[in-house]
Amino acid sequence: MNVSTHTGTGPVAVTPHHLATEAALAVMRSGGNAADAVIAADAVLGMVLPTTCGIGGDLFALVHRPGWDRPEVLNASGRGGSGLDAATLRAAGHTTMPYRAPETITVPGCVDGWVALAAKHGTSPLGSRHLEAAIDLGREGFPVSKEFANDLKVIAPLVQGQPSAAALYPAGEPPAMGTTLRRPDLAATLEAIRDSGRGAFYEGEVAAQIAAATGGVLTTADLAGDQPDWVEPAGARVLGLDAWTVPPNSQGYLTIAAAMLLEHLDPPRDPEDPGFHHAVIEAYRAVAWERDDLIADARFAPMDASQLLDPERLLPRLQLIAPDRIARWPHQAAAPGGTAYFCAVDATGMAVSCIQSNFAGIGSGISAGTTGVFLHNRGAGFSLSQGHPNEAAPGKRPLHTLSPSLWTREGRVALVLGTRGGHQQPQYLLQVAALLLLCGLDPGTAQAQPRWHVDVVDGSASALAVEARIAEQVVTGLRDRGHQVTTRPDLPQGWGPVSIIAIDPEGTRRAAADPRVSTATARGG
Repeated sequence: MNVSTHTGTGPVAVTPHHLATEAALAVMRSGGNAADAVIAADAVLGMVLPTTCGIGGDLFALVHRPGWDRPEVLNASGRGGSGLDAATLRAAGHTTMPYRAPETITVPGCVDGWVALAAKHGTSPLGSRHLEAAIDLGREGFPVSKEFANDLKVIAPLVQGQPSAAALYPAGEPPAMGTTLRRPDLAATLEAIRDSGRGAFYEGEVAAQIAAATGGVLTTADLAGDQPDWVEPAGARVLGLDAWTVPPNSQGYLTIAAAMLLEHLDPPRDPEDPGFHHAVIEAYRAVAWERDDLIADARFAPMDASQLLDPERLLPRLQLIAPDRIARWPHQAAAPGGTAYFCAVDATGMAVSCIQSNFAGIGSGISAGTTGVFLHNRGAGFSLSQGHPNEAAPGKRPLHTLSPSLWTREGRVALVLGTRGGHQQPQYLLQVAALLLLCGLDPGTAQAQPRWHVDVVDGSASALAVEARIAEQVVTGLRDRGHQVTTRPDLPQGWGPVSIIAIDPEGTRRAAADPRVSTATARGG
């Protein structure tokens, strides 16, 4: 198994695509910092992997500088448009939000996130340093990866025929792996942002094409007015470190809450012991069932981040978790996702944990005219239950599955950790954090460990899939405890990619990219 790893003391970046990793490192080598680097990486990812992220989606970031007691958190997730009305959807017969439809398109927060991140923590305002690599790839072309070639086949019925899809299907058919693809339409939009800032996206012709694509769900006024927020992180002391994530409207607290329970369960430190996996699974199940009732726009959520992570609220659940059987919890529905996570640490020790998403692969499947921009469907995370904290409404942020994390040790970054994967993100992060911090594995070895995956948190049962190479005694032990276990092929693309940068107290940086995506890379220099 080939795991891309890096060990050193200089700048390092981990992303789902080698071109994005190269762009991030090039920025840091030329005098930029980690904030500049993740913007450049994100712009490239949106160009070469638009089935995961792009400027039609949202962004979250955690930023930490040496000596800080906690990171700063950027919430650049967009809000529902003026034309969004839950009552109208209910009257039309909907009991849940439509999945891919104009009503699911919220204001794309990515570009506003870039502007805010560059302005507060970058070495220069958003411009050429951040966008040139992506623009060049759009103009000159890039090779289609195996994953992107497969994705283009899957989404063809959804997007073909739209002007912005023409560049993705240059011969009218999905391109084969290795084909050079050019996206001059998106390159032109990025050039306008480079030259004119946020107004080139949220005002004028691009904004008009976005509004038109939504059929009035978003107006040009909605686009012009939406702004990102710098907010306090959600965090707790756990597994020997201070763990930090994005507060609601993100589900990120689930990783930390589950880790708090796992720490008290004190499982075996051996990844081939079924007791280790049982404890990790049960810690996750003990918190995941409540997400949909608690996560919403922070102005409407029933609990703030400190309440969500209050030990007095969480630790009594330990009484229901046993080492030899599964516990019973309420039921939670599944939520899909299409996302890119990436991170960087620069020479000064500044770290940025960043995640950006279209939600469902290419998102809504609706593009904004001739701009090359595909619009996300993050509004599918809203509820249509009348009076629910997460009920769809104009100006409101929906529940977000994006769950980046950053872990510190005495004012310095110890671990930057994140992944894509919809509602499964906390599952993967908890597994990897346990392997690193409980079992003592290095990042490369942790990446190579077989994973488990839960589609739906069902309180009456624990149904999970595992990668086929997991030890047989683990499968047997889990089944003996009441888990319903099925096997899947090894290294499934959707079960990652997790990105890891671990920094020891002496300052050595060990990074590893996930082998579940062929283009994922960890590099430094």
